[in-house]
Amino acid sequence: MKETLTPETIVAFIADIFERRGGEEYLGEPVTMAEHMLQAATIAERNGMDEEIIVAALLHDIGHFTSEFGMFSMDDTEDKLHEKAGAQVLGAFFPPAVTDCVRHHVAAKRYLCATKPEYFNRLSEASIHSLNLQGGPMNSDEVTAFARNPNLKKIIEVRYLDEAAKRADMDTPPFAHFAPMVQRIVDGHCANG
Repeated sequence: MKETLTPETIVAFIADIFERRGGEEYLGEPVTMAEHMLQAATIAERNGMDEEIIVAALLHDIGHFTSEFGMFSMDDTEDKLHEKAGAQVLGAFFPPAVTDCVRHHVAAKRYLCATKPEYFNRLSEASIHSLNLQGGPMNSDEVTAFARNPNLKKIIEVRYLDEAAKRADMDTPPFAHFAPMVQRIVDGHCANG
């Protein structure tokens, strides 16, 4: 299916994923997958963050739906690499700032646990379980290498949004609210690419 995607169809493809699969459980959290991603984008928008951050927050977990390995569960004993699957699907249509946030939001959790030990206290039980599958906190060499990413600040912002977006009581707009913004980011990238 990915081979048939174009800049004109990618947003509809993503909207369809939200519609068909968004109601699935989000890794043992009190929200569905769609609620989680919509909450992350809504928090970013309400805080006046730039459109790349809002769109990256909205799409950061899209790889849970596109990974050939399926969804994460608390019974997993191996990481399913959803961040790589998501970045692969989005890579042709979104700028590096967005795809880096998707590709590295897991590494950002490992980075923050290594560089800001108090960050670990923000993690839910499911997030701690996945952290262990993902390699635990980074070692010093990994921290040094990760800190060189030119999009580090945005990646960290999306990571914080990821942790904040797990509230059972939060109202958000639907995907359609963000769709024009997603299309603007795609159009801007493809026009310059």
